[in-house]
Amino acid sequence: MENAYAKSVSEVLAAFGVDPTKGLSDSQAADHAKIFGRNVLPQEQSTPFWKLVLKQFDDLLVKILIAAAIISFILAKMNGETGLSAIIEPSVIFLILAANAAVGVITETNAEKALEELKAYQADVATVLRNGCFSIIPATELVPGDIVEVGVGCKVPADMRMIEILSNQLRVDQAILTGESFSVAKELECTVTTHAVYQDKTNILFSGTVVVAGRARAVVIGVGSNTAMGSIRDAMLHTEDEMTPLKKKLDEFGTFLAKVIAGICVLVWVVNIGHFHDPQHGGILRGAIHYFKVAVALAVAAIPEGLPAVVTTCLALGTKRMARLNAIVRSLPSVETLGCTTVICTDKTGTLTTNMMSVSKVCFMKSLYHRPMMDEYAISGTTYAPEGLIYDNEGVQLDFPAKSPCLLHIAMCSALCNEAILQYNPDKKIYEKIGESTEVALRTLAEKVGLPGFDSMPTALNVLTKLERASYCNKYWEQQFRKISTLEFSRDRKMMSVLCSGKDQDIMFSKGAPESIFARCTHIMCNSDGSSIPLTPDIRSELNSRFQSFAGMDALRCIALAVKRMPPGRQSLSYADEADLTFIGLVGMLDPPREEVREAIKSCMNAGIRVIVVTGDNKTTAESLCRQIGAFDSLGDLSGLSYTASEFDSLPSLLKMAALQRMVLFTRVEPSHKRMLVEALKNQNEVVAMTGDGVNDAPALKKADIGIAMGSGTAVAKSASDMVLADDNFASIVAAVAEGRAIYSNTKQFIRYMISSNIGEVVCIFVAAVLGMPDTLVPVQLLWVNLVTDGLPATAIGFNKPDSDVMTAKPRKVNDAVVSGWLFFRYLVIGAYVGLATVAGFVWWFVYSDNGPHVPYSELVNFDSCSMRQTSFPCSVYEDKHPSTVSMTVLVVVEMFNALNNLSENQSLLKIPPWSNPWLLGSIVLTMLLHISILYIEPLSVLFSVTPLSWSDWKTVIYLSFPVVIIDEVLKFFSRKPRGRTFRLRFWRRDLLPKEARDK
Repeated sequence: MENAYAKSVSEVLAAFGVDPTKGLSDSQAADHAKIFGRNVLPQEQSTPFWKLVLKQFDDLLVKILIAAAIISFILAKMNGETGLSAIIEPSVIFLILAANAAVGVITETNAEKALEELKAYQADVATVLRNGCFSIIPATELVPGDIVEVGVGCKVPADMRMIEILSNQLRVDQAILTGESFSVAKELECTVTTHAVYQDKTNILFSGTVVVAGRARAVVIGVGSNTAMGSIRDAMLHTEDEMTPLKKKLDEFGTFLAKVIAGICVLVWVVNIGHFHDPQHGGILRGAIHYFKVAVALAVAAIPEGLPAVVTTCLALGTKRMARLNAIVRSLPSVETLGCTTVICTDKTGTLTTNMMSVSKVCFMKSLYHRPMMDEYAISGTTYAPEGLIYDNEGVQLDFPAKSPCLLHIAMCSALCNEAILQYNPDKKIYEKIGESTEVALRTLAEKVGLPGFDSMPTALNVLTKLERASYCNKYWEQQFRKISTLEFSRDRKMMSVLCSGKDQDIMFSKGAPESIFARCTHIMCNSDGSSIPLTPDIRSELNSRFQSFAGMDALRCIALAVKRMPPGRQSLSYADEADLTFIGLVGMLDPPREEVREAIKSCMNAGIRVIVVTGDNKTTAESLCRQIGAFDSLGDLSGLSYTASEFDSLPSLLKMAALQRMVLFTRVEPSHKRMLVEALKNQNEVVAMTGDGVNDAPALKKADIGIAMGSGTAVAKSASDMVLADDNFASIVAAVAEGRAIYSNTKQFIRYMISSNIGEVVCIFVAAVLGMPDTLVPVQLLWVNLVTDGLPATAIGFNKPDSDVMTAKPRKVNDAVVSGWLFFRYLVIGAYVGLATVAGFVWWFVYSDNGPHVPYSELVNFDSCSMRQTSFPCSVYEDKHPSTVSMTVLVVVEMFNALNNLSENQSLLKIPPWSNPWLLGSIVLTMLLHISILYIEPLSVLFSVTPLSWSDWKTVIYLSFPVVIIDEVLKFFSRKPRGRTFRLRFWRRDLLPKEARDK
């Protein structure tokens, strides 16, 4: 029943044909079960494991690698190769792909747990009225129309419409659904609000919420998927996981690279068609197969097989650093996403605030003969810890607060007119509440005031253990005054009173809503001497003015306190006793902002990141908090910056888009609004981070580019998120953003390193094939270089230190390419040199090496016809392993020098020296040791078709390799001169245009 909140009790009961005194009959319950279904969240069919595995291979580069591995194996078999040599290359490729697929499958499996954990918020049993009798049945058997009774501590088993309140009031904690700071008072009256949100439906009990006060009966109106909890499940179910910005760009770059590779492979094969019939191949078919093998080797060389593994490793290293910042990463790609976040949608309660109500101000009568008549004292402290100081209206600290008559009586009333408990949890090492947060705040205030009669108060309390200190002063007052009778809080009176006896006097302490207490007071206590004077209209007016100031601009939750001396011997209280009270003080409390949040908000603004506060609380309270933390640029007119959900919904589409660009505060929201906000911001090309802790936040957390759950939040929110904040602190998000930016910068650096290395390999094979030289490198050598000698330094580049200005630069745009035009040109230049240096090493050994055969260059490029001509050297020289060993070593060493180039994208090695990243130096040393081991250790040298090198060979290798540093230093110099770089790029781009376009 969708609109039960707008209908009267009788209309709802009539709709289900149920008698409120008898409930449903068994036959009616059976009929309703057939119509409406069972009260369970349906089991969603999970994606089959084999589909998850296949999904990981749905990538163009991966498909090319698989094809290359299969073809390589088939060609090896056709050539008669057997044993390890035939399977080494395809086996290594498949092992890499399997490792990457495993990471992907594990990540996707975690995402489905959130749906399962929603079931933890369903009640197990329910007290239901059927056939005129109450009985306890499994909550899964409830049907719409059932009459259910709930009491304190009950988890609401289904969505229900209130029909009868069996106590003075019924209060429900529905924070998991709405994020409200306080429990909500429920009522029977219809809700007439148009476009009502969950917070407006005060006659509805929502499934999964908890009753914290009172007892009531209600009729079930929705079960299973047709509940508020069910709608959250459906929203999560229909939210598809999207690729992170880096993944999108890497996929785009991979597709581009795959097309280029395919084109080059075809070109190499076509260019060599004339050589198919060369005699050494033994026929055209064998010649075609030979050059097909060259093309396959080219594909293996061009694809950076180690890139996915290195990206994963770098992100994993980032998660370790983030964990030290209290940010626990659940999804590796989200580490990088933080770096390009443009909007953070943050929950208010518990993230920006401490989620611990705290008294921040008290107001009481100073003296009739002083102006102003009222005094305002400030109280420090933002948690339940009994630690804080009290300052007078001039900002002077009170050394002995309990010597102030009004403060003393405020402390007594706070301790005695109170049902909550304040205790210390030694395991969590925090002070915790049991009961209403407002009452615990009063308990904490009583501890801060201290006790009278001790000159060393309240500092003497510091010698107590934290377990003793938690309620020491409260227990003192409870021992001094014995509670005799209590008048519970009721909605019509909006107050509660307790009768206490002690010290030869009977006193009634009262607390409640200021308007209710003010109306019942005839006298007021003066702080100057503790006397009581009549509450005149002037004093009453001044008191109301202070109340409006507290509740208005300061957005404090206000409670008024009063006392009344009672005749001795009274054993009970009546409502009539709550008259002729003496006002003692007005207390203003709030859920205070965390101390570090203001600076974190400022950091976000400097970094070009917008912060939008999203909360279920009311607008006035949230606006006051935003002023305190500096979320608003100005403290004046807030039009266009602050909206309630209903105000935003009423805007036309165009105005909504404009509002999204300026919005800072979004209040009175329900789960659908949070998800809508994320979708709308993403449609404007924003990268959105969303925080949340309740079940209600799960759909938005899953929809956001990066969902951030609170460590103290629900299991559902954590499962739907990408990251969990262990300390629930907004400042930790900002620190994680800085880390994410540093990770992206390092990711760019190692991508640049690996791609330029692969371009070098492609150039090497392509140039050798076009010139008609023998194979410079065999596929297994290329794999070794790509995986080991490239992989280790690339991973170490992830340890580069972040730039000092990482949080002053604007976020990068989502559509910014990982590889820009100028950067790609630099790849090509460096890659071309790497390839040419590798070929030069190959040629050097044949033509110039003292240990080589001194083959003329003209003979080298016509090696394929060697057997048909008379030569001064045997044709078997072309099968020597020395030249390919020199080529491979040049390739490895030049890439080690190139790794040093990648300590920074644009800064010179003179400014950022190699020792700034010791991990990189260590990886270079380790890589060279590994390479030397395959050269000089017998079984490995056979496996990789290499042979030991002499000292003269090593000198040539270094001479050919080092110039890559000089070339990149020149390119970095031009990169630091943006005008010149822009001019050249424009010139080259224009040159590349067709003539007709250039002439325009």
